[in-house]
Amino acid sequence: MNSSTAHTFHIPVLGLAFSIDTPIRVARFGISSVISIVDDVLIEHMRKHYTGLYRQPYVPISVHDHDYRARRITEYLNLVQRIVRTQVASLKTSAFDAGSDIIKYFELLADTSPLKALYHRMMRTPDAAERSKLQDALRETIVPGAIDVNIMTKVDKTNTDRHKVPLPVEFSDALASLRGFVQSDLQSSVVLSAGLNLRLFAYISRRPEFFPDANGFIKNKIILKVSDYRSALIQGKLLAKKGVWTSEFRIESGLNCGGHVFASDGYLLGPILEQFRRNRQQLAEELHTLYATALQERGIPPPAAPRPLRITVQGGIGTAQEDEFLRTHYGMDGTGWGSPFLLVPEATNVDDETRARLAAAREDDFYLSDVSPLGVPFNNLRGSRSELLARRRTEEGRPGSPCTKKFLVSNTEFTSEPICTASRQYQALKIKQIQSLHLAADEEEARLRKVTAKVCLCEDLAAAALINTTRDQESTPVAVAVCPGPNLAYFSRIATLEEMVGHIYGRVQLLTVVDRSHMFVNELRLYIDYLRNEIQRHIDTWTDKEEKYFSTFKAHLQEGISYYRELIPQLVRETEQARQRMAEEIRVLEQELAGILTPSPVLC
Repeated sequence: MNSSTAHTFHIPVLGLAFSIDTPIRVARFGISSVISIVDDVLIEHMRKHYTGLYRQPYVPISVHDHDYRARRITEYLNLVQRIVRTQVASLKTSAFDAGSDIIKYFELLADTSPLKALYHRMMRTPDAAERSKLQDALRETIVPGAIDVNIMTKVDKTNTDRHKVPLPVEFSDALASLRGFVQSDLQSSVVLSAGLNLRLFAYISRRPEFFPDANGFIKNKIILKVSDYRSALIQGKLLAKKGVWTSEFRIESGLNCGGHVFASDGYLLGPILEQFRRNRQQLAEELHTLYATALQERGIPPPAAPRPLRITVQGGIGTAQEDEFLRTHYGMDGTGWGSPFLLVPEATNVDDETRARLAAAREDDFYLSDVSPLGVPFNNLRGSRSELLARRRTEEGRPGSPCTKKFLVSNTEFTSEPICTASRQYQALKIKQIQSLHLAADEEEARLRKVTAKVCLCEDLAAAALINTTRDQESTPVAVAVCPGPNLAYFSRIATLEEMVGHIYGRVQLLTVVDRSHMFVNELRLYIDYLRNEIQRHIDTWTDKEEKYFSTFKAHLQEGISYYRELIPQLVRETEQARQRMAEEIRVLEQELAGILTPSPVLC
């Protein structure tokens, strides 16, 4: 754990709305979290809301103002930081009274934290003078959680002026978002997710905020969210060659996570973590060599040794034993707990109805959907308001959504200007095209269903925060989309912040499904189901290319199974019964995997 971090876990970005104000809710307790800075419309709305709540001046930033997207982001992040600083200052000067925030700060810490031991020592000290001295020492140790931001690199459309003339590249969505972040007062990190964006990387290399000053201090840092070691190495090298250091690789399960999923080619989380564990020092040294050379070329003195390089993991963690194993066995510097915090009103911005539905949901209610206009699989909650609205619009003969924010426009199949596949315009054109083909009824229905499944994530992933902060509920969108990971099925009640943090550290048990499999087994099961479904999806157009790809995918899964079989005895914090169960589940899943690609007349 980083010495400047109070906790061993962080709260990753959650949709557009759900973690939009999480730092205001939890940063004063030392908990780090991530804000999405994709939706500047939502961000401007939240700025107006919180300036009113905290009685600060609010001057609207109009879409007609120069560089309005970046400016909206800058002003909101500055506001969040001011609020958090005020909260922390108040916390530090408060009395150690029962129920106070300063008591809560130290009670939330892991029992293994040295500060927790000092806190308990203070609480047991009878001498008033000594007790006061210890309290002053404790106040000096208080640090807020990081206020980090997330940019989904795929959301990067080129923008135009009011005359439809393309603006310079630095006004694209992702680049403007980055500029909004670095121009803020935050000294924190930007999490880049969803893969490589070369023009964003190039823009990063032109921003001085990512380079060391005369004292070696870097104002803003880079965190790369990656699915495997190869991705980390490629992206890390690209940045290092530009003189930009990656301060953290945030490894995320390919399928056992929330939001958009980027399935690896059958590589499972355990073997991926093993590769990072074995190659960690080599990775740091390799990146340092490129980084030092690039800095020298810029006339910046390079550090003699590699800068600190954190490696963390997230996706599907459900118990304190799993969390501890990831940190101790693989040497992870921290873990990410995302979806479970959707059930914590103190931490996330979720409307009451959606939170209640999440708490009541079971395994079958969480599914991998095709609703995203990006064409990337999206973890979804069955029966969400967003899904129901899309279905109703189709039944009423008006499929698709009004496209106002246009963050996900990318399709030029029918138009010269990109449009969104969830938009009413695109779906009307696509449906007309499909109907003109005079296909068999079942095939036409399948194609139409695929088209009308797309929903407006720009509006629906932001709706919860608008519901919670808009007094005029009738004018507020109610089509809430939510993107929990499948692991949330095992958490079935709304929890307090103390309870959820206590669960992470093993003080409280929040799992309501007693027969939950180990996180590694759950991910393996998800991958086998994914492989089966993908083969079925390609079966009518099967070629040697598909045969090679899926055979390789299957081989990687088999290698992962062999790895887990050898790993089981090392799960020392798990009970013998749990280890035996894991071994049996892996044996059954291995048999299931073996039968997926059996020869058939269709495949031969």
